[in-house]
Amino acid sequence: MPVTAPKGPTLSVVPNPKTDTSASGPQVLQPSGWPMPKGYANGMAADGRLVVTGGVIGWDTQGHLEPDFVAQVRQTLSNIAAILAEGGAGPEHLVRLTWYVVDIEEYLASLKELGRVYREIFGAHYPAMALVQVVRLVETAARVEIEATAVVPR
Repeated sequence: MPVTAPKGPTLSVVPNPKTDTSASGPQVLQPSGWPMPKGYANGMAADGRLVVTGGVIGWDTQGHLEPDFVAQVRQTLSNIAAILAEGGAGPEHLVRLTWYVVDIEEYLASLKELGRVYREIFGAHYPAMALVQVVRLVETAARVEIEATAVVPR
């Protein structure tokens, strides 16, 4: 039986002047012919030391949660940035974020403001992301929980 090339889109590494750090950092994976995603990447490739977080919520240093969704996202992203810094990583090393929200409509209604807050804290680096609506989070007042994975070059 002859060997044939697999069908489907080919995969390429897409240079992104704002986020591409060549061999020293994560690279965006963009299948050829796919539309460019906005605010996230379809995939990432990286080589180095892993830095991961657990599910992070928007506690402040006093254990207080703001009731507002966007305020919770801002604090959650700030908390993730602080955890990454403890591991010698920064937002530019992120390769994956998984968001858990209790109300996807609340998320969708806040997209412009969320984008602004995201860029304030993480800049214009957009890793692979997933968004999942959940029935509730362990902390009942929490509206969002985010897990992060970063890869720091060796």
